[in-house]
Amino acid sequence: MDILACLQCLQPTVPRTTLRQCRRIALAMVVMTGRVTMLGLSRWAGPGGSYRTVQRFFATVIPWATLFWVFFRHQVYRSEDVYLLVGDEVVVTKAGKITHGLDRFFASLYGKPVPGVAFFTLSLVSVQARRSFPMRVEHVVRSEAEKAASKAKAAAKKPKAPCAKRRPGRPKGSKNTPKANVTFTPELVRISSWLEALLQLIAGVVSLTYLVLDGHFGNHNALQMARQSNLHLISKLRYDAALYFPYTGPYAGRGPHRKYGDKVDYNNIPAQYLKETTVEGHIKTCLYQIQMLHKEFMQPLNVVIIVKTNLRTQARAHVVLFSSDLALAYAPLVDSYGLRFQIEFNFRDAKQYWGLEDFMNVTPTGVTNAANLSLFMVNVAYRLRADVHPPDPDYSVLDLKADCRGYKYVEETIQMLPEKPEPVLLAKILNQVAGLGRIHAAQPSFSFS
Repeated sequence: MDILACLQCLQPTVPRTTLRQCRRIALAMVVMTGRVTMLGLSRWAGPGGSYRTVQRFFATVIPWATLFWVFFRHQVYRSEDVYLLVGDEVVVTKAGKITHGLDRFFASLYGKPVPGVAFFTLSLVSVQARRSFPMRVEHVVRSEAEKAASKAKAAAKKPKAPCAKRRPGRPKGSKNTPKANVTFTPELVRISSWLEALLQLIAGVVSLTYLVLDGHFGNHNALQMARQSNLHLISKLRYDAALYFPYTGPYAGRGPHRKYGDKVDYNNIPAQYLKETTVEGHIKTCLYQIQMLHKEFMQPLNVVIIVKTNLRTQARAHVVLFSSDLALAYAPLVDSYGLRFQIEFNFRDAKQYWGLEDFMNVTPTGVTNAANLSLFMVNVAYRLRADVHPPDPDYSVLDLKADCRGYKYVEETIQMLPEKPEPVLLAKILNQVAGLGRIHAAQPSFSFS
């Protein structure tokens, strides 16, 4: 595998100096140990990769969205695959007070809001390869008005003193509000602009049908955002979502036609909607698919309810998935939402191997470059391992870094010898040294130049 050749496709998109800096930093990242900081990168980058050079790279405005797309199209894209568009937010904890975009964001790992910075990522997920490829990473910077609204919302949730109970019925003078008149929140406005920019970039090459988002976006506004981009939304509703069967009874004879029928009882779903039942150990799983109505949504929803029952204790739990595509079968709907989790593996790799948790940049450009570089290396590492995976599916990022580090050690040692060894001996030395820190037994050969 020629590591530099993988990045050659980026030449038309960035200046030659920036590309040269990117190559040196990418090589340093695949061989270095410990935290991925600018000082560490400069130590491993070798000749021409001084700390000042690394500083210049992180201070340069780089068209990352174009770099992600060009690399994906030349090195990863397969025309026969079907792709889903997945979006999610990753939170990186940060101390101090001067990092650009520093705020309190909810982190699922901690189960509470934590101080840090957040990045919203749009990723293409291959249904066949079952892998996620980050395509656009945007720094989430909330305005002062958003922060104030968030604090007010949190304060409104606190218990208040009891007050006089409102009279039953509809307040006098209230009017109907058309659900079609959607006012996007600032968060959805940002995501909508990023989504449109990505769709314009990949238009004509990758055909997309579905946008998959987590339960935070299981609402009418997010669905309308997806439909404005000609995409169908796949997401999750709350476990206690008030869903209704369409009314099929007779007309009452006066007034408007009734729209909503009986409310769904998650403990007693009619058997006619049961699509599949499986039993694994003492866990029974039932899948139901129903077209249902929700009073907060303008259109009917294609709902899949997954009910799990513990056969020993009879304890029950359920998950409510939905899509705006009424023709989508239950199996691909469940599978598509399950593939959304592949983006979480991207975040894990970026934090564990490529410095997403380690960067100490504080300027807007520096923070953006650090986050984008970390997730860009996720795609680079996938491409470097792709040729090794057929004979050795267990070949991991740790194996890749061990091989590259061993090669780096041998390369530096050979340069100090008065005479280079024979090619056969050199290959044996490379394989032996590269395998010192490797977990699995694959023996690929690398080229750094």
